[in-house]
Parts: sequence; structure tokens; C-alpha cells
Amino acid sequence: AQYNAEELLSKRAEVSNRIKSELIKRGAHFHLTLDDVAITHLTFGREFMRAIESKQVAFQEAERQQYVVQRAEQERIASVTRAEGEAEAATIITKAMEKTGNAIIEVRRIDAAKEIAQKLAKGRNITYLPGGSSGGGDSSSPGLLLSVDK
Repeated sequence: AQYNAEELLSKRAEVSNRIKSELIKRGAHFHLTLDDVAITHLTFGREFMRAIESKQVAFQEAERQQYVVQRAEQERIASVTRAEGEAEAATIITKAMEKTGNAIIEVRRIDAAKEIAQKLAKGRNITYLPGGSSGGGDSSSPGLLLSVDK
């Protein structure tokens, strides 16, 4: 009763040596000689085993929570970096527009139109109906893209 259950596990060699010395002293009265004493199997009560299991579960949960916090921190850093990149891109675009006017917007519009045209050109059932001018003025209506199903 000199050691609690936790100490029996953590100080196993010390406990074993102490038991050995006590048994050698007691055995000497009966002319017994002991060569070695080994603690091979320890059994604990259910309550202690539940306490150990609860402690392990709590430790694992704490580690999992720490991982979740680290992951959230990494996601936050990634979001900040992404936002900084978008802000820098917006600044660059604004400066370019100040220098060139709306030319950059027209270039992007043309690029988008090319991309759409390439995708539509691969489709089989796409028909283009060009727009015409109504009346004879300079204003013309835009063309229409139709998906024709059979």
C-alpha cells in the first residue's frame, strides 16, 4: 500500500527491487534464497481501468481539437493571402485602366467572347442568328445563339 496504481506502472523497476529486498529479508528466516523477483502481471479494478481509458480518450480529443485549430489557422492564412492577391490584382487593373482607359475591359471582353465561341464551335446543335438593324439607323440588335434540339 506504499504505491498507488499509477506509481506501480511508472515506477515498476523500483517497486520490483523493493519487493525483492523485502522477500529476501523474510526468506532468510526460513533459509530461502531468492535469485530474482519480477512483476509480470498487474491487475487493476474496473474503476481505475475506466479512469485510464477516459484519460486516453480526453487526450485524443484534445489532440484532435488542436489539429482542428491548426487547420482553421492555415485556412485563415490562405484566405488572407488570397484576398491580398485579389486586392493587388484589382489595384493593378485600376492603374492600367487609368493609363489606357477602357481598353483593358475591351480586351477582356474579346478574350471572353473568343473562349465562348471556341466552346460553342464544338457543339453540334448551336445556330447563330445575326442581328440586324431595325429601320435603317445605326443601332443594330445583337445576334442570337440557339441550341437546336432534334
